[in-house]
Amino acid sequence: MSKKQHEIPVFDHPIIETHCHLDYLEGEELDQVIADAAAVKVEKIVTIAVSPSNLARVRKLTEHPMIWGTQGVHPHDAELFTEATAVELLHHGGDAKIVAIGEIGLDYHYDHADRAIQRAVFERQLAIAVELDQPIVVHTRDADDDTRAILQNFSAQLKGKGVIHSFTSGLALAEYCLSEGFMLGFNGIITFNKAENVREVLAATPMSGFVVETDAPYLTPIPYRGRPNQPKYLPFIIEKIAQVKAVSVDEVLQQSYQNANRLFSW
Repeated sequence: MSKKQHEIPVFDHPIIETHCHLDYLEGEELDQVIADAAAVKVEKIVTIAVSPSNLARVRKLTEHPMIWGTQGVHPHDAELFTEATAVELLHHGGDAKIVAIGEIGLDYHYDHADRAIQRAVFERQLAIAVELDQPIVVHTRDADDDTRAILQNFSAQLKGKGVIHSFTSGLALAEYCLSEGFMLGFNGIITFNKAENVREVLAATPMSGFVVETDAPYLTPIPYRGRPNQPKYLPFIIEKIAQVKAVSVDEVLQQSYQNANRLFSW
C-alpha cells in the first residue's frame, strides 16, 4: 500500500483531535506528528493520561501551543492508584491546559485490575472531576451495567459531563449517556469490517452527540490499518461518519468541531 494510493483528504474546516496518546507514539518525532496533523487542518490535539507514570509527561506535552491534555488513571492501571495519585490529580486536574479528568472507567474485557478496585478508583476520580468542575473521559469495555450504575451516582453533579470515548458498548448505554448529556467518541473502529454494531450506535447518535478521535497510536482506520495511528488520519474517520449518517462531510466537520469546543470549554 502506498500513500499515493490513499491520499489523506484535506478539508477546508479545522478538526479537533479529542483523544490520542502522543507519548505512546514510539519512534515518531513529535514535531513531525504535529506538522502532519496540522497539514490536514487538525487545529487542536488532546493527549490523554492513562497512568500515574504518565501524568507529568502529558502535562509537559501541553506546553506545545497545539496540545491540550487530561489527567487520570485508566482502569488497566487502577491498582497503581494511590493517595499520592489523588493529590496529584487534584493539584493539576484544573491546570490551564488540562481539559478533563480521564481516561477513567472500567474494563472487564482484559481485567488487568481487580474489578472492585476498578470501580473504587473510577468513583474516586469521578469525585475529583466533580470537585474540579471538569468533564470526564470514560473508557468502558464489557462493563455496560456497572458503568451506567456508577455514572448514575455522579451524573447530576458533573456539570461539564464528558465523553464515553472509543464507544463500542451497547445501544442502551449509548442512549442513557446521550440522555444525560454525555457525548460519544468515535474513531477508526467505525471503518472496520466487523464493527457494524458500532456503526449502528453512530447512526442512532444525534449530530450534537459525538466527537471524533483517533486513540493514536491504536485503532488506525482503514486504509492504513496495521500502521501506527496518528491524528493525521482523522479525515478518514470524518468521511466514514458522513457516510454512515448520510450527511455531508462539511456537516460532520462543523458539528464535530462545535461539539468538541462545547465538551472541553477551552
